[in-house]
Amino acid sequence: MHDPRPHLGEPLALDLLDTRWNQHGHPQDLLTDVAGLGVWLASAGLTDRTVADQATLDAVRAARTAIYDVVQSATHTALNAVLDHGRIRRTLTDAGPEDIIDVPDIAWLPAWLAADNLLHLLAEAPDRIRQCAHPDCVLFFYDTSKNGTRRWHSMATCGNRTKAARHYAKKP
Repeated sequence: MHDPRPHLGEPLALDLLDTRWNQHGHPQDLLTDVAGLGVWLASAGLTDRTVADQATLDAVRAARTAIYDVVQSATHTALNAVLDHGRIRRTLTDAGPEDIIDVPDIAWLPAWLAADNLLHLLAEAPDRIRQCAHPDCVLFFYDTSKNGTRRWHSMATCGNRTKAARHYAKKP
């Protein structure tokens, strides 16, 4: 099954948020079942590290809610609960220092990775985590533009719709 979402390629935490979108004014959710989870895991490149089952789906949904809470209202209790399912174990190997992701319950690995990715985004540039400015769009993106003023997840869709609506509103 191909990924039906209109916007792909964001960092893992935001890609997880973008498993919810609007299509022709109707809310869509890729994570309504294990099959949809399988699509997201494949799109995120995680199929070799976990399995698409109900336990993983429940964990990923919990992470999505926790990430949304942080991004929308800076509430971090749920995110910390997701992060409690794993850790980064630092070790020294023959090749040098290494960080090993240690998530004992494999069902929590994708959720933990998404939560950990959000921490990296927040440390790097929290002001670059944005929700699309189009009033009917619920998608998120990480603004990588040079001046940091990107407003839409996609200029080709939401940006053009916004500009067209503004243009037609000016016409007599």
